[in-house]
Amino acid sequence: MGKSGGEQGDGEHTDRAHADGGGEAAAGVTRRRALWIGGGSVVAAGAAAFAARDELARWWWRLPGNDKPRAAGEVDFRGARWVAASPANYRRADRPADYPIDRVVIHVVQGSFATALRVFQDPDHEAAAHYVVRKDGYLAQTIRELDVAFHSGNRGYNERSIGIEHEGFVDRPESFTTAMYASSARLTAAICRRYGFPADREHIVGHVEVPGTDHTDPGPHWDWDSYLRLVRAELRRTARATEGPPERNA
Repeated sequence: MGKSGGEQGDGEHTDRAHADGGGEAAAGVTRRRALWIGGGSVVAAGAAAFAARDELARWWWRLPGNDKPRAAGEVDFRGARWVAASPANYRRADRPADYPIDRVVIHVVQGSFATALRVFQDPDHEAAAHYVVRKDGYLAQTIRELDVAFHSGNRGYNERSIGIEHEGFVDRPESFTTAMYASSARLTAAICRRYGFPADREHIVGHVEVPGTDHTDPGPHWDWDSYLRLVRAELRRTARATEGPPERNA
C-alpha cells in the first residue's frame, strides 16, 4: 500500500518537471537518440558498402576474361624453382578471390623428384600438384597457387587446397628425410600464414584423407606429429621476426 502512495506522489513531481521546462530536456534526449541512431545508420551503411565493394572485387575475378596479374616464371614461395606443369593438369583460376584456400594436401610421389616433374609436364597425365619437394629439401613449383591443380581426386578439395608432393615411396621410411620435412614445413607454414588458416590436422591433411580418393599417401611412415611441430615452430619464428626485437627501457 505504501508503494502505491509513493508512485502517486512521484507522478506529481513529474508534472512539475514538465511545467518547468523538463519537456525541453526530454526533447534533447530524443534529439540525441535520433543522432545516435542516425550515426549508427551511417556506420552500418559504410560497413555494407565496404562488404559490397569486397564482394564486387571477388566477383570481378570470376568474370570471363579477367585474370589477376601474373608474371612468367613467378613463384609464390621464395626459394622454389619454377618448372611449369602442363596446362592440361590444372585449371586457371583467381584464388582466393573465386575459391577460398583453407587446406594443404600432403602427397608422396611413389617415385623420384624428376619423375614427378616429368609426369606433371605430360598433358595425358591429367594430374599435378602445386609443389614438389626433393629429399634434400629442394623445392619446385609447377602451378601457381592462384590456379586449381588436379591433385586430390576431389573437385571441392582441389578448389580449396594447395597440393605438395614429396619424393619417395609410402612403404620406405627412409624416403622422409630431415631436410625434406624441414623444407616442406616452411612451405606449409607460409601457406597457412598467407591464407589465414591454422596448422592443424583439419587443415593439413594427407591425400588418403581426401573424400573419395583411392590413394594411400603419405602412408604410415609419414611422421605427422613431428611435421606439425615443425610447421608451428616456423609460424612462431616468423611471427617473432615480424614483431621485431622487444623495446629496451631507456
